[in-house]
Amino acid sequence: MNPEELQQLAAQQGVILTPEQMHQLQVYNQLLNEANQVMNLTAITDSDQVYLKHFYDSLTPLFVQPQLAQPVSLIDIGSGAGFPGLVLKIANPQLQLTLVDSLNKRINFLKTLVQRLHLTDVTLIHQRAEDLGHQKQYREHFDFATARAVASLPTLLELCLPTVKVGGQFIALKATKTAAEVAAAQKALHILGGQVHQIQAFSLPHDAGQRELVLINKISTTPTKYPRKPGTPSREPL
Repeated sequence: MNPEELQQLAAQQGVILTPEQMHQLQVYNQLLNEANQVMNLTAITDSDQVYLKHFYDSLTPLFVQPQLAQPVSLIDIGSGAGFPGLVLKIANPQLQLTLVDSLNKRINFLKTLVQRLHLTDVTLIHQRAEDLGHQKQYREHFDFATARAVASLPTLLELCLPTVKVGGQFIALKATKTAAEVAAAQKALHILGGQVHQIQAFSLPHDAGQRELVLINKISTTPTKYPRKPGTPSREPL
């Protein structure tokens, strides 16, 4: 996928990317490629594949959740190289974005990226989600949370839902076969205050694979004991 095709396909979904925003994505692609030569940020290095499997894929929450085009707050857990959070920020400069990652080298890359792209209202946090979820300034604070290819859904719920305010939404960007994960997550949903709102399946262009977005509404307060200690949500999912 070249930049022009990304712009066209996004527009078909109602996401209009200006020349300035397309330039930001071009710089993003360049800096990602440069940084990836000295640290392992992504296995996808071909430019066309970055536009397809990182940039286009990261825009998909906007296709199904129009509120993300508003001046809302979003926390991206396990942001890695900035997907999807930073791409959503480029698409919506009004987004109040917080990026969280447990590896400082990734946070340093994101810091450089934010500076080079001249983005404002972006907070970078080097911390594990299990610890961040107990901090008063972040707990049940955000309108939206996102996570992409981080862990299984029961684990993701414990890492992400504590940061979402009641009435907000967690969006999990998954590959396929999420029905089984949703079934396995029923206990976690009940305990943590979540309810599945929608599962949106779609195909990436160029037969690049299937994707599913799981939209989970925060319907009640998460008990204070969650998230549990670092590592426990992945070792012992609810």
